[in-house]
Amino acid sequence: MKDKRNATLAKTLIDYSTELKAGETVYIEIKGREALELGKELIKRATEVGANPFWFYNDESLLRQWMKTATDEQFKMQADYHLAMMQKADAYIGVRGSDNPFDLSDVSEEQRGKYQSLFYKPVHLEERVKRTRWVVMRYPNNAMAQLAEKSQEEFEEFYFDVCCADYAKMSKAMDPLKALMDATDKVRIVQPGVDGSAGTDLSFSIKDIPTVKCSGLRNIPDGECFTAPVRDSVNGVITYNCPSLYNGKVFERISLTFENGKIIKATADTNGEDLKGIFDTDEGARYVGEFSLGFNPFVLHPMKDTLFDEKIKGSLHFTPGQCYDEAPNGNQSSIHWDLVLIQRPEYGGGEVYFDDKLIRKDGVFLDGALESGFSAENLKAS
Repeated sequence: MKDKRNATLAKTLIDYSTELKAGETVYIEIKGREALELGKELIKRATEVGANPFWFYNDESLLRQWMKTATDEQFKMQADYHLAMMQKADAYIGVRGSDNPFDLSDVSEEQRGKYQSLFYKPVHLEERVKRTRWVVMRYPNNAMAQLAEKSQEEFEEFYFDVCCADYAKMSKAMDPLKALMDATDKVRIVQPGVDGSAGTDLSFSIKDIPTVKCSGLRNIPDGECFTAPVRDSVNGVITYNCPSLYNGKVFERISLTFENGKIIKATADTNGEDLKGIFDTDEGARYVGEFSLGFNPFVLHPMKDTLFDEKIKGSLHFTPGQCYDEAPNGNQSSIHWDLVLIQRPEYGGGEVYFDDKLIRKDGVFLDGALESGFSAENLKAS
């Protein structure tokens, strides 16, 4: 898709998100044919600022040929190649626009687990996330528009509104929320069940774990504040109402029951057996590494894409798996699965309490100044 807004977006990614400087090296990973247009603009802009871009084209249709039968040794060899590239990079930009997000749906759980632990964890979770300045994003191809149930033209307009928002203003608007979360000990999340589901009544502590603002430096789109629960403090049940596309399969209405931090029961309306396999990947997969509140006013409905869904206005995500170094709770895992609960009225409503005080009801912050800071009017790109 040749669109002049690709140049605007590339400038945001190079100049703002990764703050790329002359003499630095940026690793650009491009997934999907239509994402090549943004890839070209990224290479052009990186070169203009005096940096050294190198790039790698990837795609689930290619990845599938290897993942289905690769041995442990082959996973490790591939990891060595990519790790060597990542170690040379000061920054990483991942543009993900695969033609078919279901290309990995017939890869076995055993092979998926090997990929996560032997390839993805050392290359991305341990090297890219911990050491480079990185940002990842999706690209608005037709496959993505179909998942969002929109025409491609309508989806492209939505996409660029979201991705070209004023993230500097968003960052400033987050300051009061970060301060509030940093001062909080106990969190309680409540939402009534619908259609016979268990609903949500979940309690945990975030005491002394830092809060991190997300305003376009790691994800585009962005719009969340995250921390992590004290690892063993989680008790109760959470039922997610946002479908999740994970490893080529869609999971609907996942419900997790926790006891002293550990998932002791996991169900889903679809692909329930696969769900159990994911949480058996390793010990840390049954504990939670992230708790976050989402508030991007331009993202209102699920589209089976985590980078967008986790930023939905009036949402939260509660993430089994690896914690982030910026908000450490000690949990280590080869998975990090952002599962989303939306609490706006059309999705069942709900409340978030900090230290027994109601701070958000039905997706709206009760602090009017905080809520207005995250409004579409305030964050619209000028």
